[in-house]
Amino acid sequence: MIALSRIHHVAYRCNDAKETVAFYQKVLNMEFQLAIAEDKVPSTQAPDPYMHVFLDAGNGNVLAFFELPNSPAMGRDGNTPEWVQHIAFEVANEEALQAAKLHLESENVSVLGPVDHGIFKSLYFFDPNGHRIELAANTGTPAMMKELKRVAPAMLEEWSITKQAPKHAEWLHNGQGFKAK
Repeated sequence: MIALSRIHHVAYRCNDAKETVAFYQKVLNMEFQLAIAEDKVPSTQAPDPYMHVFLDAGNGNVLAFFELPNSPAMGRDGNTPEWVQHIAFEVANEEALQAAKLHLESENVSVLGPVDHGIFKSLYFFDPNGHRIELAANTGTPAMMKELKRVAPAMLEEWSITKQAPKHAEWLHNGQGFKAK
């Protein structure tokens, strides 16, 4: 059996490693931890120079990027809406979320939100590489989270059959609020 302890790092591609590090340092206050550069891929030995940079996302979480100068220009999956693939970071509370919005706007970053998801509120914006970033402040209660966990298997089963949104957690967005069962 595999015993995972945490995510070591999550890696994405970037257009320019220096610009990417500067953005995450200035805009999200991430510390630049280290860089690894090779002329060939260690796992395959293929000749493909790269710069791999690592940033501290807090609490042992690491966000990394690869700059690949000899590869075709970066693109995105045209069959997946841009809102689907994103990197979400947690902030302490709604006040921190509002302060983050003001900071992002002061850095001329276009921000969407806050958006209320019922159990958290979020801001959305894009990094210089076109990666969608989310900042989220949890607002859900332990009872709400317990109920969502309780109904998750039934929701997944219903979805797998119907491909229609199950109504088990409709209270998240219907304006009626959570009522403990």
